[in-house]
Amino acid sequence: MIYTVTLNPALDYFMTYEEIESGAVNRTSQTQVSAGGKGIMESRMMSLLKADNTAWGFLGGFSGQYIKDFLTENKVHSDFTAIQDLTRINVKLQTLKDETSLDAAGPQLQEKEIQAFIDKFEVLKADDIVVFAGTIPKTLGEDFYQRLIQKVKEHQATFVMDVDGHKLLETLSDHPLLIKPNREELEGIFNVKFERNDQIIPYGKKLLEMGAQQVIVSMAGDGAYLFTPEKTYFAAGIKGELKNSIGAGDSTVAGFLAEYSKTKDAFQAFKQAIACGTAKAFSENMPTQSFLDEIYQKVNISEVD
Repeated sequence: MIYTVTLNPALDYFMTYEEIESGAVNRTSQTQVSAGGKGIMESRMMSLLKADNTAWGFLGGFSGQYIKDFLTENKVHSDFTAIQDLTRINVKLQTLKDETSLDAAGPQLQEKEIQAFIDKFEVLKADDIVVFAGTIPKTLGEDFYQRLIQKVKEHQATFVMDVDGHKLLETLSDHPLLIKPNREELEGIFNVKFERNDQIIPYGKKLLEMGAQQVIVSMAGDGAYLFTPEKTYFAAGIKGELKNSIGAGDSTVAGFLAEYSKTKDAFQAFKQAIACGTAKAFSENMPTQSFLDEIYQKVNISEVD
């Protein structure tokens, strides 16, 4: 079983305008509401791929209920911990020129709610995978992921880190199964600037040396690298119309784990990862299975010397 952990999910409210005039009444041309959060997106993609998974996290109030119902409607199995406070609501303002995101900080969590969530980890077995994804609410403390990682290790399960930049480094000594920084995050981690994509290679290998079992470095339309202890692979970018990049990285992680959890084949898992991330970026919402299959046939992976 794969468990995704979204500690700070959100109800994302998208509002589309031709343009926004500051200080005036602006009427939207289109609105959309969606369940937001990296782990939630990963669970949605894995469910599309029919990979057994359960979404964990905290949900409360009408916004939390909406997310729970949304996932049920989309055939995503979840077991969230109920909280008294309101799940945050993020507003995304989209115009023809750009997108502005207004993100709430997150709910206040009570100690009994936190303990109820931690208790869920007692079900873990040795072949389970836990994906830690996204930000941590301030009330949990900066070391909360470390606490959860220790619970995973107590049950001989494995974990994946899908978090930003330097938070990633703090977990490498615990040997995550997979990490997936993008090019910009990798530059930030090592305080470098890449002029060419192949300059990424020694830094991807460095992350393996620091403790990661496998590393994917994504480069948007330029493709991605997979680093394993045995080999390094490069997946070329696939040409197509970018429609919505939100969730593409999460879908890449989901695609990898859906395949790897069944076969332990990193090459095939990487191929599915690229297909899922690309298909998500080329779709307004979630891609269809037929479109996923179409993109999968276009994935081109080569081994790097």
